[in-house]
Amino acid sequence: MELSTLDYSFIIVFFSVVLLIGILVSKKSGKSTSEFFLSGRTMPWWLLGLSMVATTFSTDTPNLVTDIVRTNGVSGNWVWWAFLITGLLTVFVYAKLWRKSNVNTDLEFYELRYGGAPAKFLRKFRAVYLGVIFNVITMSAVTLAAIKIGGIMLGLEPWQTVISAGLITVTFSALGGFKGVVYTDFLLFFVAMGGAIGAAYYLVNLPEVGGIQALMANENVADKLSILPDFSNKQALITLFIIPLAVQWWSSWYPGAEPGGGGYIAQRMLAAKNENHAIGATFFFNIMHYALRPWPWILVALASLVVYPDIASIHEAFPNVADDKLGHDLAYSAMLTKLPSGLLGLVLASLIAAYMSTISTQLNWGSSYIVFDFYKQQINPNASEKRLVAIGRLSTVGLMVLSALLALLLQNALQLFEILLVFGAGTGLIFILRWFWWRINAWSEITAMFASGIISIILKLTAVGPFLFAAETGVFPDWSEYIFVVLATTIIWLAATFMTQPESKTVLRNFYKKIQPGGPGWSRVIKDANTDGVVISDPNEKWSVPQGISAMLLGCVLIYTCMFATGYWIYGETKLATILTVIAIVSGTLLARVWNRMKENIL
Repeated sequence: MELSTLDYSFIIVFFSVVLLIGILVSKKSGKSTSEFFLSGRTMPWWLLGLSMVATTFSTDTPNLVTDIVRTNGVSGNWVWWAFLITGLLTVFVYAKLWRKSNVNTDLEFYELRYGGAPAKFLRKFRAVYLGVIFNVITMSAVTLAAIKIGGIMLGLEPWQTVISAGLITVTFSALGGFKGVVYTDFLLFFVAMGGAIGAAYYLVNLPEVGGIQALMANENVADKLSILPDFSNKQALITLFIIPLAVQWWSSWYPGAEPGGGGYIAQRMLAAKNENHAIGATFFFNIMHYALRPWPWILVALASLVVYPDIASIHEAFPNVADDKLGHDLAYSAMLTKLPSGLLGLVLASLIAAYMSTISTQLNWGSSYIVFDFYKQQINPNASEKRLVAIGRLSTVGLMVLSALLALLLQNALQLFEILLVFGAGTGLIFILRWFWWRINAWSEITAMFASGIISIILKLTAVGPFLFAAETGVFPDWSEYIFVVLATTIIWLAATFMTQPESKTVLRNFYKKIQPGGPGWSRVIKDANTDGVVISDPNEKWSVPQGISAMLLGCVLIYTCMFATGYWIYGETKLATILTVIAIVSGTLLARVWNRMKENIL
């Protein structure tokens, strides 16, 4: 495949604009750590929302969706669609709490909520555990996708893709900091969205595909179209639908979908102007992330089943691809090679945009952990702002190098999804409850973190059974080990909670006075404080969790019906699409009323 002058023009202009943004904001971003990592906490909701969408618009996501659709059909996406519940819980319950905490990173929260040596250890350990290990794993998945795209579409060797894609990204990330990331995300969102929609429209109408109606009727596609799993197939129903919706959303820590908020989502909430902007940003992100954005990828994945019905056909068309990189996820890149000049350049620019957006966010977020939660705490507590920004820039480069090296060793995106999902199994409930139950302490989190990781490793090494996904054989996810890890981890951390001392009265009272989380889980702390003549509860603060849960449920109905309606309009099932659209309008109206009442409480 050869790129035309027009294609190269799109890519060169795009790179130039991105680098220019990084250079323009570099001076202000380098003034302080608050500017470099949070842009001075002045960001509006719409810009932060677009940034969240662009960040999760990574190069590995269309590959992952393609892998899922080709293996388990459209309904297989419930394995990540279920995280909408987590996202909306963050929107309507936790976003305002994070913004009120006013911490620099979500790990700084540990020394706000807990006290003593265990809290300090937890903060420093998770800075390395999440900021380096998990972060590098996540970035390597994105870089792996870039390697596959570069190999299929441009004939590049893996190392060539890693160097060329990573060099510009790490340059503008290190220069521009968080402000550069968010500003470029604004551009990257529109480029990435335009490229994805344009590619889907063109590829569905290829002569060999024959348009949307012919695609729906194709024998390779017909049994993959259902948005819901086959309810007569108990295995599919349990593994693709019930377990994700009943257990997975609250039980796992997963990047971008942390129960109770966290990671780079928390970073953006902390950078918002105020609590309302934090809530608005995260809600906008969830609408775009789940309701609209997946469909262009799904359509390309379905069309790929017509053009490349199996892995052998992909290998036949692209014999130069290494055997250890072959998989269903390659089908997305393979389809993009059929785009015409001009559109090809736009789509390549959109894929580069997706890569740069995700990597730049992960780099800035990861380096914020290294700077605030490890370097400043462990190595140099008296470091100047200038010194901390310099460490942030150096750690940005270091994280990029580590993730690039790991990407060269990996095979497909599902490998990383499996690892990240199971290593966080059983910890999610703590992140939900720690705001609203006084008895949870630092040992609860330390125990859960180690228990989940150790149990997962033991199960993996002993090979008790299929480990979550068997993408190569096309079978459904096996959740038995996941459920075991969740149950075992939960029992262990609950036992540790009651076997260890609770946090001190001072820590608990200071936390409550600052955050005002409310609810029956803090009644004992409030009662003890009142007995001692200490006022920690603000009478003007109303407990908003019941309203938040109502808003969460209405939001789920709204976004899921929007997602279903979009799919059925595409499928040409007008009657069902119309009904779902009406339900979406009604649920949206009810949500607006609940939100207005909540907003009054916040203000």
